Amino acid sequence: MVIPVLDAATELTKILATLGKSTLIREIVVVDGGSRDESVAITRKAGARVITAARGRGAQLAAGAAAAKSDWLLFLHADCRPLTGWEDAVSAFIATAGDKAGYFTLALDDEATAARRLERIVAWRCRALALPYGDQGLLISRGLYDAMGGYLAIPLMEDVDFARRLGRAWLRPIGATMLASARRYRRDGYIRRPLRNLVCLSLYFASVPTRWIAKLYG
Repeated sequence: MVIPVLDAATELTKILATLGKSTLIREIVVVDGGSRDESVAITRKAGARVITAARGRGAQLAAGAAAAKSDWLLFLHADCRPLTGWEDAVSAFIATAGDKAGYFTLALDDEATAARRLERIVAWRCRALALPYGDQGLLISRGLYDAMGGYLAIPLMEDVDFARRLGRAWLRPIGATMLASARRYRRDGYIRRPLRNLVCLSLYFASVPTRWIAKLYG
């Protein structure tokens, strides 16, 4: 399991507590991009492995994959937690999916109606476009990860880039749910933030350099 972090102490405490109860996870690699909070100390206290990498989720994910030793890789964001039943779903996926990559169904930790609407949009995007984002996690065999070239060290859209290379032929739903933080949507709004994300995605598909898109994303 690979988790990129940057000043994510609060989130790390929650996800490492969840993962610490799992009998499925044999290895947790936390990739720190230069945290100034207690992220590294919390990780070590939990018994997970810490490595450092250049700041940026793409670079951190790539470094974590290179350091991990498992035959299957599970990439998670620090502010996301798999919900009850995920271990059985992951085990079944590994046993039956062959050389496929899997993603979780997204759920937001917000009771607002707007959160349910956004979840439905994300579900549609995955069905219609085969485009899960990083907050839905990614489960992939080492062989397929290497064959597809893995995550690129780009400043933004590393999850979209990899999902596009995998495509519908390789991506499948795992059959479990990932609870993601809605903090940014509550802060920026359930209309404004998705619209900004859509603009960024459109620019990416138009081949605008990701370093420019990252400035807009903030």
